Amino acid sequence: MLLEAFTAALATALAAAEPTPGVGVPNPAPTPIPGLAPVAEMFLGWGKWTLIVGGVLGMFICGGMMILGRRNRSSTAVDGATGIPWVLGGLTLGSIGAAVVGVVLN
Repeated sequence: MLLEAFTAALATALAAAEPTPGVGVPNPAPTPIPGLAPVAEMFLGWGKWTLIVGGVLGMFICGGMMILGRRNRSSTAVDGATGIPWVLGGLTLGSIGAAVVGVVLN
């Protein structure tokens, strides 16, 4: 009896119409602050360059650790190999950051 009442109440709640935002709610497009757009693009460019350099250095360091740890230092090789997914994850997050922010704010 209790389970049937709960199921009926849940079905009623799930079938209810979703609330819609009020009419006339403004949703303006993003506009840059006058004079600040070139500075923002410069900082974003610096960040992108830093990600590229950091990613290349990270791969070099991971590869070097794997090379040096090949003989008699297997833990160093393992640490180098486990660093590769972290480097790739950071590069992936950095490369899709603008797309994620664009999707969330739209």
